[in-house]
Amino acid sequence: MMPATVERSEPVSDLDLVRAAAAGDAAAFEQLYHLHNRRVYSLCLRMLSSGTQAEDMTQEVFLQVFRKIGSFRGDSAFTTWLHRLTVNQVLMHFRKRGVKLEHTSEEGDFTNVVETPLQSTRRISMVDRLDLDKAIGELPPGYRTVFILHDVEGYEHEEISGLLKVSVGTSKSQLHKARMRLRDLLKSKH
Repeated sequence: MMPATVERSEPVSDLDLVRAAAAGDAAAFEQLYHLHNRRVYSLCLRMLSSGTQAEDMTQEVFLQVFRKIGSFRGDSAFTTWLHRLTVNQVLMHFRKRGVKLEHTSEEGDFTNVVETPLQSTRRISMVDRLDLDKAIGELPPGYRTVFILHDVEGYEHEEISGLLKVSVGTSKSQLHKARMRLRDLLKSKH
């Protein structure tokens, strides 16, 4: 049986590419890779703060995509599925390395803290953005993970709690501590 091929003369949807790749079309998988590898790499880089690790993790993610492409049902956008798969791969990487989140009994709501640096990125210069990226990279892994998931990727604390297997209070506490640490790191640079 010949693998399905996708006509390349006009734009093809992700869903069409996924179906073709799941049927064995290597060119369709390659096209998915080329369409989405930068997005995956960027997410990995933000979570890992290491270009080399982000490159390795991007390859790991696409190996998982290759293995699991047949399980994509199309209930959500492919990019949503890919994003979730990427986050899960990075979190598994942290678990394997033994990165621990700091547990706390605090259940206070820290979501009303003053505007975060990323909420005002449109108003800051490129130099400030580089300082912010560097500061995020200096956060302890647990703080950085929660900060990126919440303030960058838009996950709610309940979702983060499920992803990281920690309490909602721990997620809120980690976010609060990450924001405070970022504020201090950024103040010290100016």
